[in-house]
Amino acid sequence: MLDNFWFNVQYGMNHVLDINGYDHVLFLMVLAVPYLFKDWKRVLLLVSMFTLGHTLSLVLAAYGIVGVNGKLVEFLIPVTILAAAIYNIFTSGKKSKSTKAGLLFFTTLFFGIIHGLGFAREFKMFSGKSENRLELLVEFALGIELAQVIIVFIVLFIGFLCQTIFRVSKRDWVLVLSSVVAGLVIPMIIGSELFSNT
Repeated sequence: MLDNFWFNVQYGMNHVLDINGYDHVLFLMVLAVPYLFKDWKRVLLLVSMFTLGHTLSLVLAAYGIVGVNGKLVEFLIPVTILAAAIYNIFTSGKKSKSTKAGLLFFTTLFFGIIHGLGFAREFKMFSGKSENRLELLVEFALGIELAQVIIVFIVLFIGFLCQTIFRVSKRDWVLVLSSVVAGLVIPMIIGSELFSNT
């Protein structure tokens, strides 16, 4: 029983930390980069909203409530990352991120749903033989949340080092990291199967 629990948790963690599926990591980078360690509660809430959205889409897919157009979802995932990166670039000079918090949380939830749909097909196959899909889903979501917290902590820690030791301004840190992420996802959008004839 415990073995199954840890297997499912690790499966969730591996889903986030998979080097071949680095889109998840890129989104978390642009989600966390505007914040400092003192904002950890807000960041944790944002990450949890993303996990909730991700899990919700897996529930809908696992129980056959929604169908997934794989090509459309694979196109939309890098679009969500680019949108978050551009948002950071245009707001990097602002004093506070406290305005329009509701919109930010809702958007993160929505983006989580889109990212979850990208994994729905694989998860459906994984959970197909399970008698208790809901339990498996909760354990999987726990693994996702743990991995996301690790990534966000790393982003916050590197940001702390850059801003305290190397004296990089917060604005420049946000601009540079968000621009790098934007540069990585634009080719993913252009190369999307949605635009190919094959």
